[in-house]
Amino acid sequence: VSDFASIPGLSPRIVPISPTDEFYLIDTALQKPQVDLDSWTLTIDGYVDNETTFTYADLAAMEQIEREVTLSCVSNPVGGDLVGNAVWRGVRLTDVLDQAGVQDPTDLTTQIFSRSVDGWTCGFPTPFAYDGRTAMIALQMNGEPLPVIHGFPARLVIAGLYGYVSATKWVETISITDWEGVDGFWMPRGWSKEGPIKTQSRIDVPQSNQRIAAGPTVLAGVAWSPTVGIAKVEVAIDSTDEWFEAELAEPASDE
Repeated sequence: VSDFASIPGLSPRIVPISPTDEFYLIDTALQKPQVDLDSWTLTIDGYVDNETTFTYADLAAMEQIEREVTLSCVSNPVGGDLVGNAVWRGVRLTDVLDQAGVQDPTDLTTQIFSRSVDGWTCGFPTPFAYDGRTAMIALQMNGEPLPVIHGFPARLVIAGLYGYVSATKWVETISITDWEGVDGFWMPRGWSKEGPIKTQSRIDVPQSNQRIAAGPTVLAGVAWSPTVGIAKVEVAIDSTDEWFEAELAEPASDE
């Protein structure tokens, strides 16, 4: 296959970059916060040497990184569209944390606990920001400032974690806190405290219950495993024990 994107029915939301206006949208905000950029600040506190506050101008003046990262909602059903790739641009989370002086970046008994301007919270183990994955405070999405619905003026993007434990939009506070005893929004509601994105795949072509004409048929789909990657995909047909190795496109994202 020379051009995977030209296969009719193969999801354009994922291959290769999801248009911003088609990127999936999941949050608890009934009304999206309208943040005043002139008064907005981001504060780093908790188990740090110095509580530190950044303005938007401070963040914009720091070294910027740009990464293609796949995000997927934990609620995404098989064949669902709550997954997408975007090009995120912003500041390394560790660059901001280091300015405040995290007391022990390797301590798994602590977490990076973030709060939105509307009070939503979540957290993930502190070492995850330092293990080499993309962990950033994003200021832009697909070459433009973050849209309000996706977290303007700044949001967290952490590769390999579901959003309910990591992807705080409209972020205003990042605290280094104890892992035990400090729970984000979804934990009291029965959700798991850990939220690693699992390896997933789906077949887009042919669609479910689609009639197939006699003769050669294209099978196509998408597989993703952020921070791990996909090395091989195999497909079995008609519940047989014979598996066929699929041809892979260039990955849309390493994360």
